[in-house]
Amino acid sequence: MKAMILAAGRGERMRPLTDITPKPLLPVGGKPLIVWHIEKLAAAGFNEIIINHAYLGQQIEDTLGSGQQWDVDIRYSPEGEALETAGGIAKALPLLGNGSFLVVNGDVWCDLDFARFSARGLAQLMQGKHAHLAMVSNPAHNTQGDFQLGSDGHLSSDTSNRLTYSGIGMYRAELFAGINPGEKAKLLPYLLRAIVAKRVTGEHFTGSWTDVGTPDRLHELDEAIKAGQPQH
Repeated sequence: MKAMILAAGRGERMRPLTDITPKPLLPVGGKPLIVWHIEKLAAAGFNEIIINHAYLGQQIEDTLGSGQQWDVDIRYSPEGEALETAGGIAKALPLLGNGSFLVVNGDVWCDLDFARFSARGLAQLMQGKHAHLAMVSNPAHNTQGDFQLGSDGHLSSDTSNRLTYSGIGMYRAELFAGINPGEKAKLLPYLLRAIVAKRVTGEHFTGSWTDVGTPDRLHELDEAIKAGQPQH
């Protein structure tokens, strides 16, 4: 199975760090943030990884290369201008294929077991779902959450008892049908449409997870990893 790491964001909230370094290459716990994902994906059996990039993207290619050192095949989907999440995935579909794939935000850190999560997600997608998302308890910067996770595993847009989308999900290519290659498109409208059609499921991940969105969060995560106490 293939995986995609989203790495095209500008990282405005991380400035000035991201003025000279793309956010996925910022070091945490002794290695670039994106390398944590690559290592975990390789260990989980994902040997084909697609990475999109825009701002300072050549640095990402120069740093990661072909993926040989992790025994994976890395291919790149460059975007002259960042296309947002759905637009970036749609542009990469020729590399991802027409089936199912895992998508991971390049600016999160977690200890999610990608192998087990993808197996559970694939089971849902094989039953006709278009997405299966890893949801986390609401962090301080997103106290309202994103979607409600029902007892049947389906996500809804109900406003009570919401959880936050972790930035990690299994998807089918059909979700992105209608997006032209190179077109900017946010993910939320496509998810909401599929949620209304009961085609999105999820699970509550309660392990360590951090959205590395600010220099303070990056520093806190770095210190926690070095101390052997990754954050929730």
